[in-house]
Amino acid sequence: MLARRLPSILPDLSFEEALEITKIHSIAGILPVNTPLITTRPFRAPHHTVSGVSLVGGGRIPRPGEISLAHYGVLFLDELTEFKKNTLEVLRGPLEDRIVTISRVNASLTYPANFMFAASMNPCPCGYYGSKEKECTCSSQAITKYMGKISGPLLDRIDICVEVSPVKYEKLDNSEKVETSEEIKKRVNKAREIQLKRYKNIGIYSNSELTPSLIEEHCRLDENGKKILENAFNKLKLSARAYGRILKVARTIADLEESKNIEVKHIAEAIQYRALDRKYWGN
Repeated sequence: MLARRLPSILPDLSFEEALEITKIHSIAGILPVNTPLITTRPFRAPHHTVSGVSLVGGGRIPRPGEISLAHYGVLFLDELTEFKKNTLEVLRGPLEDRIVTISRVNASLTYPANFMFAASMNPCPCGYYGSKEKECTCSSQAITKYMGKISGPLLDRIDICVEVSPVKYEKLDNSEKVETSEEIKKRVNKAREIQLKRYKNIGIYSNSELTPSLIEEHCRLDENGKKILENAFNKLKLSARAYGRILKVARTIADLEESKNIEVKHIAEAIQYRALDRKYWGN
């Protein structure tokens, strides 16, 4: 339910983004009738039985796969551990490069694949490992095998990892006013405007597209921020890739608060999102 609402809080599409999405859907033959231009961000949620070819694209006449159909939108994989491991591994390259190249005897085609990857999973086969409400009935070997379906390199490419606890009845029956998607989207659009202005001469849309050299230029930390990141890097045994991704997330958190500089609280929050995978995978 949460994942399906992600497109409703993502920033508005620019004309160039809408044009790219429309082209891909047209090539795939799924452009809706009487829709000359797609103006909403796509949401793709393939079943866990999907093949690697369907996910990245291919076939006798290579067509865009799910990752390209989710371009500038959301690719959601529910019950992540139910997907075949080799199917998930094909995501590693596109998540890094934001493109996918399909090679055949007569031709080689490259499709864009700049998508937001979202996934959900249980912590074990019974679903109660780490729960305070109910005891887990799985053996340690079963848990290790279950969690082992998600490789370290794939985890390394996930910027935000959040544990969702069961919702209590009091929360469901609560009449307290909550922030709507429309209100959240206003904040997101403001952050996107800040980023578009910052990168107007570079040719990118958002912080997620920053290269290592651009990260160094636009994600500078003060001395306190550097010390916190250094401690986290050593304690959590983070990779160079994770280091860059933490800085990009911290830059985004700062933009959402309309802060010119990345402050200590921003870098601390970004690090917190990288810590949960160490709790369950321990690497």
